[in-house]
Amino acid sequence: MGQVSEYVESLEEPEASAVRRVLDRARTIVPQAQEGAGYGMPALRYRDSPLISVMRTKKHIGVYPFSPPVIEAVVADLEGFHVTKGSIGFPLDRPLPDAVIDRLVRLRRDEIDAMRA
Repeated sequence: MGQVSEYVESLEEPEASAVRRVLDRARTIVPQAQEGAGYGMPALRYRDSPLISVMRTKKHIGVYPFSPPVIEAVVADLEGFHVTKGSIGFPLDRPLPDAVIDRLVRLRRDEIDAMRA
């Protein structure tokens, strides 16, 4: 198992399902993503760069796309969520919409592709 799988397996429900849902969507969009780490967090990596990390915090589930510009690009769709320069937090009873997750992952993938071009 990789770092991401081990992390998800260490969580209890319903946190494990919430984290797994975001990661599964990311893997569907970027099937080449591999498990690893980014900035010390378990993360999916793409082309040797961190793509996304999803972790349980005390107050919510945190999504970390490793890119302030990616967060800025979707901030209009994040009303009511906890947003910082580097993360998006959502409570278990109000998950991020699939369309927002998909857009975050696609934008980050495209950003990585542009860096590697």
